Amino acid sequence: MAEPLKVVEGTALTAQQKKDLLNRLARIEGQLRGVQKLIALAAEPSDCEAVAQQMAAARKALDRSFVQLLTATVLTHSEGAADLDDARAVATRLAALLDKFA
Repeated sequence: MAEPLKVVEGTALTAQQKKDLLNRLARIEGQLRGVQKLIALAAEPSDCEAVAQQMAAARKALDRSFVQLLTATVLTHSEGAADLDDARAVATRLAALLDKFA
């Protein structure tokens, strides 16, 4: 079994936000292992529907974790803004992040 990740402290995300995201990703990891098993065991054409259903569920879960990350980032970074100009700079960085990855 792999060693647990060392979670560092910083200003990117709070400890609770990191914990929540890591837990969600661990569940997705389990879903993907299940998909791999379904693919390995697929014997009939109808088995592909179960694989597709589980892949769609994993994709939706990963999309939801992406939204959770962005939400946490907005909250954490906007709360840390020193003044209005800093808040605008944070908003600009977050908008660029959304434009790039969403």
